Amino acid sequence: MPVITNVEDLRVLAQKRVPRMFYDYADSGSWTESTYRANESDFQKIKLRQRILVNMEHRSTVSTMIGQRVAMPVAIAPTGLTGMQHADGEILAARAARDFGIPFTLSTMSICSIEDVAQGTDNHPFWFQLYVMKDRDFIERLIDRAKRANCSALVLTLDLQILGQRHKDIKNGLSAPPKLTIKNMIDIATKPRWALGMLGTPRRQFGNIVGHVKGVSDMSKLSEWTASQFDPALNWKDVEWIKKRWGGKLILKGIQDVEDARQALNSGADALIVSNHGGRQLDGAESSIRCLPAIVDAVGKDIEVHMDGGIRSGQDVLKARALGARGCYIGRAFLYGLGAMGGPGVTKVLEMMHKELDLTMAFCGRTDVEKVDKNILLPGTYPT
Repeated sequence: MPVITNVEDLRVLAQKRVPRMFYDYADSGSWTESTYRANESDFQKIKLRQRILVNMEHRSTVSTMIGQRVAMPVAIAPTGLTGMQHADGEILAARAARDFGIPFTLSTMSICSIEDVAQGTDNHPFWFQLYVMKDRDFIERLIDRAKRANCSALVLTLDLQILGQRHKDIKNGLSAPPKLTIKNMIDIATKPRWALGMLGTPRRQFGNIVGHVKGVSDMSKLSEWTASQFDPALNWKDVEWIKKRWGGKLILKGIQDVEDARQALNSGADALIVSNHGGRQLDGAESSIRCLPAIVDAVGKDIEVHMDGGIRSGQDVLKARALGARGCYIGRAFLYGLGAMGGPGVTKVLEMMHKELDLTMAFCGRTDVEKVDKNILLPGTYPT
């Protein structure tokens, strides 16, 4: 086993161990992937101010997100097909998040169901991400299932009314269910660790959908239903309906524009997530970290502002926090760990990020993440 010192090490290992169509699904963006790349590279342009002779004892990364205590201002993002990166992937990642003390967010398009994750984590509270489908009866039942599973927040994704064009998925023939082409079967044959894991679990379909939708009793019926169900007519009135039906903490995901942030504030949501869907929807959109400061300035005093997109280290978390994000979500970073090493890989990601956050904060002369602000950044290097 190679020595793992950063998230990139895990990405390289995941690429070797996960079948190409599933690895590429996680590690790709839409069209030219310019926004996908900018999410990460724009963090590198932000420089930190090193301070010396500051008492660095008694450091704390503890914070809160929507009033819930977190060991560091990080949550695991909702990602589709997580259980295809590694067998039972959602359960393993949720356990790692629980044990570390941060939130795990389950995607509507997960392989393991809401009930699987609840049972697999001893009913420990987790968050659930909702895609709104045209079948409103199904959505109401999905929300009710999340309530019964003890989910403590609903994350409503607003930027996938239509699906962005992702060229790698098209070239790999990724579909629901996946097409077992000769090319894909040969690739899977070269990943015995992954294949054995999949043979050992019954969870190989979209657990939140199959068996819960009329006419979708198995994976063969899923593709047609999914293609017709994402709702291009979704609007702010639907947010009001969902908020009422849910009745708990509500987080709105997919905000990139200040005007939309104001709408999110007026909706009564508890938090919003500055996000471009990991660069998987509108290619050419600005990176999340560049959008963050203007949105924080516009609404940050009245609603919690979170962000995702490009977080690969604890330094990235600290930079986002300095620019006003109450919390950050990691998607690809935890998927790399999961694909590389399963549950221990997710734990490894969290441990590395925590150490990077803790040490960088100290080098910048701060001992409490709650007191981090723009003063730790070098003027002229960060977006305003």
